[in-house]
Amino acid sequence: MNPGVHKVAVIGAGKMGETILSGLLRAGWPAGELVATARREDRAEQLRTQYGIEVLGNVEAAQAADVLVIAVKPQDAPTLLAEIGPKVPAGKLVVSLCAGLPTSFFEKRLPDETPVVRVMSNTPALVDEAMSAISAGSHATAQHLELTEEMLSPLGKTLRVPESQQDAVTALSGSGPAYFFYLVEAMTDAGILLGLPRQVAHDLVVQTALGAALMMRESGDRPVALREAVTSPGGTTTSAIRELENHRVRAAFLDAIEAARDRARQLAASVD
Repeated sequence: MNPGVHKVAVIGAGKMGETILSGLLRAGWPAGELVATARREDRAEQLRTQYGIEVLGNVEAAQAADVLVIAVKPQDAPTLLAEIGPKVPAGKLVVSLCAGLPTSFFEKRLPDETPVVRVMSNTPALVDEAMSAISAGSHATAQHLELTEEMLSPLGKTLRVPESQQDAVTALSGSGPAYFFYLVEAMTDAGILLGLPRQVAHDLVVQTALGAALMMRESGDRPVALREAVTSPGGTTTSAIRELENHRVRAAFLDAIEAARDRARQLAASVD
């Protein structure tokens, strides 16, 4: 499917919605084929000025576009769908960026057989390095998934997963950037404790994290093999890894990510 064939409405152009808009424009999607919605007029004017797109009301945008990207907060989705659901013509593709909400949530509130694709992305979309997992609803076809991938491709990598795995995706990659930021905070504090200036410690840790991530992506080696290559018997890294294991850091990560998965399920249940 070629860019520009489909008119796209981003409903709720907050940070992630704006990221989608800018990505589509970078991919060559004509500004005339994009519309957005915003709660405040000053925000609407900013979007018009910065991107040259039309900003409409929710119902107008839903009726004008072929693809509706729902980018509101999950708790705002019921009110939005109550507003636009009865007025959305049948056959529109709905792409949901609402964390935790299943495709069935939208299907129940939209015309019969509306194709819905669920997306869980993450904040590295802001630097075109997102990990976006997509899942088809009951009526979404391979073509709908391909179009969603085309829209998300400027923002990073996409991966198709069964919808039953989306809560796990939310816990692992959706929340994942925060875990890495937390680790960088801790390592930077350790550098300061060892006598390094904060900026020096920060630069050392950030570049090390970037280099390690690129090694994993480019080499194709398993993380354990890469770690073992750095971990000489009786060396400094061995001592550090032993302390991490003594403090059950691996187990803490397992528990933390499981807790995030459970919270995603709770949030979805509270909205539904």
